[in-house]
Amino acid sequence: MKIKGTKSLCPECGKPIEAEVYDEDGKIFIKKTCDEHGEFVNTYWSDEELYNNVKQYVPSVTPVENPCVDNLGTCPSNCGLCSKHETSTVLGLIDVTNRCNLRCPVCFANAAAAGYLYEPTKEEIRQMLKNLRNLKPNPCPAIQYAGGEPTVRKDIVELIEMAKEEGFTHVQIATNGIRLAKRENLAKQLKDAGLNTVYLSFEGVTPEPYIANKGRDLLPDKLQAIENCRKAGLGVVLVPTLVKGVNDNQVGEIIKFAFDNNDIIYGVNFQPVSFSGRTPADQVEEQRITIPDFIKIIEDETDGQVPTSAFYPPSCVEPIAEFISLLDGEDSAKVTLNCHEHCGIATYVFREKTEGEGKDKLIPITDFIDVDDLFAKLDEYNDKLKKGKFGSHKRVLAGLTGNLPKLVHPSRSPKDLDITKILLNVFAKRDYEALGEFSKDAMLISCMHFMDPFNFDEDRVKKCVIHYATPDGRIIPFCTMNSIYRESVEREFSTPFNKKD
Repeated sequence: MKIKGTKSLCPECGKPIEAEVYDEDGKIFIKKTCDEHGEFVNTYWSDEELYNNVKQYVPSVTPVENPCVDNLGTCPSNCGLCSKHETSTVLGLIDVTNRCNLRCPVCFANAAAAGYLYEPTKEEIRQMLKNLRNLKPNPCPAIQYAGGEPTVRKDIVELIEMAKEEGFTHVQIATNGIRLAKRENLAKQLKDAGLNTVYLSFEGVTPEPYIANKGRDLLPDKLQAIENCRKAGLGVVLVPTLVKGVNDNQVGEIIKFAFDNNDIIYGVNFQPVSFSGRTPADQVEEQRITIPDFIKIIEDETDGQVPTSAFYPPSCVEPIAEFISLLDGEDSAKVTLNCHEHCGIATYVFREKTEGEGKDKLIPITDFIDVDDLFAKLDEYNDKLKKGKFGSHKRVLAGLTGNLPKLVHPSRSPKDLDITKILLNVFAKRDYEALGEFSKDAMLISCMHFMDPFNFDEDRVKKCVIHYATPDGRIIPFCTMNSIYRESVEREFSTPFNKKD
């Protein structure tokens, strides 16, 4: 049965074409026909029930007031951002180079294999940072340097300092970790410059996934990079690229590894591989891992301790963002995770150590907090705050203090965890320190399923909150950048590639 019509892309020529999203046999598919290349049918979400469950968390619309390009042509043929885009930039990305010290077959950036050098100057990067910060009404708060491999730039420490100078409160780099492993002082230099997080590609806990995904065993380098970050006090998020038959059987072990190193690892963001032009159309379906596939793997590999019901789309936390902003005197949330409800999924998981040889117990936050009731209660407070029915922050927090214990079940929570006190502290202080107190006991387990030309959906693109800044002044949604614009942008601002570069 047809669910909706949308725009998608032809996987062969990249042309925007009409598409239909529909359900069949308990799954969600996307179908489209190119006049030149024929019909394509691909899995959108592999579970209809889960697809419908998250539809209740439709995000708000917060368009930019100063779009970067004119609204011309059919979406997504003129990205940049245009006035049709429905969300602000939550995380900005800048590819600082296409050079890399690896040649990974699953890399959507294609890195230095392109045959030309794309490496913006420091002046160009500063202007891209300014463009992200100049977005109205909400300047982009967070930046990620990516590539290629950003640490191959000799001035990467200066680029981190530059991002802080331009007002970004959160700065991270996406890295394979090789240079962090080989150069012991690099992690400290980056930390001192203002880097908040290392977004570390991490394919598994044995050599095999690295050999398949990266071409050689990089596990020793990953472990050394984490150790060097530990010495520097630099936080790490693990980023496994999931490929069916390669490392989808290591999801549980990756989570265990993260907990075993949770003094420095704050989360695991799994990313099912996207197929941006290098996989034959007839092989995509057999390799595809969707969000429902991922959370069912989690449920299986944790023996049901972290069930599918523990996961929520990022847009579910909008009531929290709005509540905090209203307490701070803002009319609405400056920054909120209002990406499309089918773009990602996440939960917080706590671990309770067991004595002897027994397995440690994993406890998702949904086991001991009625999260839907919490969101509903915050929505109620938000309405009253906006209508002026509360005269002060103290009265608001007093109401929350009285109601929060009714939503928390201490008997189900990890031992020695006073989650009510921790959450009240987060709402009262509303700062990094308070969030840190919460996250030191919790592990964020998340999955972002970036689109490719096979499952591309215009509706999702319009609500993208992760955007690339480019040297020509545009700000381009993540999935259109990697499905459409990357090569043209890089070629326009490239120089001939020299193997010495």
